[in-house]
Amino acid sequence: MKKRLSRFSFWGLLLPLGALCVLLLFFTALSNLDSSRGEEGRQQLEESVRRSAVACYAAEGIYPPTLDYLEEHYGLQIDESRYVVFYEIFGSNLMPDITVLEKGS
Repeated sequence: MKKRLSRFSFWGLLLPLGALCVLLLFFTALSNLDSSRGEEGRQQLEESVRRSAVACYAAEGIYPPTLDYLEEHYGLQIDESRYVVFYEIFGSNLMPDITVLEKGS
């Protein structure tokens, strides 16, 4: 009878610990997925700004003077609650310096 009791207490302790480990791994994977998705979104936005600037240059012969110009004339959409875009123009015929950063929470 004593053997049965110790076996029960072993499984009774091991099962909740195993479930806790599985939950911890799940939430860690979910967190990593969210952070990689944020980086991918940042890269996509930076590429969209760059493509819009090149499209403007191809159509008009100059790079756009501001981001607002790209938003008005080329349909660029920026989620300003999530990203900060630095758009630095050096001349109408030089590719602007474009940097996109994700805002901290």
